[in-house]
Amino acid sequence: MAGPRDYDHLFKLLIIGDSGVGKSSLLLRFADNTFSGSYITTIGVDFKIRTVDVNGEKVKLQIWDTAGQERFRTITSTYYRNTHGVIIVYDVTNPESFINVKRWLFEISQNCDTVTKILVGNKSEDPSRRKVEFADAKRFSEQMGICLFETSAKENTNVEEMFNAVTYLVLKCKKDNLARLNQQQNEVVRINKPKKKPAVKKCC
Repeated sequence: MAGPRDYDHLFKLLIIGDSGVGKSSLLLRFADNTFSGSYITTIGVDFKIRTVDVNGEKVKLQIWDTAGQERFRTITSTYYRNTHGVIIVYDVTNPESFINVKRWLFEISQNCDTVTKILVGNKSEDPSRRKVEFADAKRFSEQMGICLFETSAKENTNVEEMFNAVTYLVLKCKKDNLARLNQQQNEVVRINKPKKKPAVKKCC
């Protein structure tokens, strides 16, 4: 017999983006607070779990780290199923990875009906290597209607804040949808509620 749940909400998050942008590093920093300088390509998909607190509610996150290589795309596309939030990562030192964000956004639209999205520019620790300016990324994110964070998994900059932000947005989306559903149900009940028959006066 299963024991009581140790969380209030369970969400699935997906980290996508080109190969080498630091998806695995962001996940390891958030889940285990570790960083490795040695680069190992993720084969297929990997995931970690962490529970966070959002305004007194325990939210369990199942975070999937996907491979960015083209040859693994058919594998990762199946992992969009039942996803609540998607983190699109690019490398601020690699302009091509930023250009490809449009392609990733298109892929999300092909695989998800409605999902919370957040844009992340990783590897911000060395200004001398920067090739994608924050102002340009900010302008693009505003056009797309998604939040932007710049992070450094290496220096542990903004990683916690970014994951907390996407968790908050996913939770807000869930609550907004529930409120909308309840309102619709109440309206249906009101419409279908039988009207009271007028009282018939007895003849004297």
